Amino acid sequence: MKCPFCDNEETKVLDSRPVGSGNSVRRRRECLKCEGRFTTYERYEESKIRVVKKDGKRELFDREKLKDGIIKACEKRPVSSEDIEEIVEEIENLIRRSGKSEIFTTDIGDKVMERLKKIDQVSYVRFASVYKEFRDLDSFLNEIKNLKNN
Repeated sequence: MKCPFCDNEETKVLDSRPVGSGNSVRRRRECLKCEGRFTTYERYEESKIRVVKKDGKRELFDREKLKDGIIKACEKRPVSSEDIEEIVEEIENLIRRSGKSEIFTTDIGDKVMERLKKIDQVSYVRFASVYKEFRDLDSFLNEIKNLKNN
């Protein structure tokens, strides 16, 4: 594993622990040259799953794209990187266990919203505003009212 700071290829693992349901391992590493510390995630390679977009186009499932969307929704909120990684891991595992080779973006979005609602309501509303494509203030307020009533 190359050091992201100095490109040295010699690093040592300081700590390893399973993430989520145990299909990934989080490793804390240290560079033997510059002593910089960084985190890596290790998971086994899976079969390819295609995502069906709202317009009918298909693209390969990209866990990083999913993670980036969740990170944006959780920006400046008390949601840890581990929480985000756990959400992504859990959703990816659900998709893979379904045995389907395709999944709709609406199904993925519903799964993300379900989890964010439990962790942080502000992040939930942020994600919902993009996912549900709110066109006006009333749509936004209705979602907040629904959140308060549940």
